[in-house]
Amino acid sequence: MDIRKAQPEDASVITEFQLAMALETENLKLNKETVSSGVEAVFADPSKGNYYITEIEGHVVASLLTTFEWSDWRNGTVLWIQSVYVLPEFRKLGIYSNMYQHIQELVMTDENLKGIRLYAEKTNDTAHLVYEKSGMSAEHYQLYEWLK
Repeated sequence: MDIRKAQPEDASVITEFQLAMALETENLKLNKETVSSGVEAVFADPSKGNYYITEIEGHVVASLLTTFEWSDWRNGTVLWIQSVYVLPEFRKLGIYSNMYQHIQELVMTDENLKGIRLYAEKTNDTAHLVYEKSGMSAEHYQLYEWLK
């Protein structure tokens, strides 16, 4: 299992993962062109975030995106984990846990990074259990949003 920062040539597989995740978790059929442009925008502008992928025997089996939130309380950046997807046949093998540990190590070794946050669909109980098993909690904040 190899975890690495994704490169622009990984954009097409990440796009497919995002389309599959939206359909699986929220029954949403996203516009492929829009998602592809969104993924490519991250590679074009690193201030938007970074993708990380897991490969097994040269095959991409998982991806996630980290984005940045400035925290004045902590005088540093909190990484948000977003867009997590693991191919179904590779689930329950510890792939997300290893990816999370990779991101956690990035935070631990960079004095400017102060923590990790993520959000999950309210009804995605499987994801909630995985995140809690990784040592995360949902005890401090309730997420609210307004989307156009």
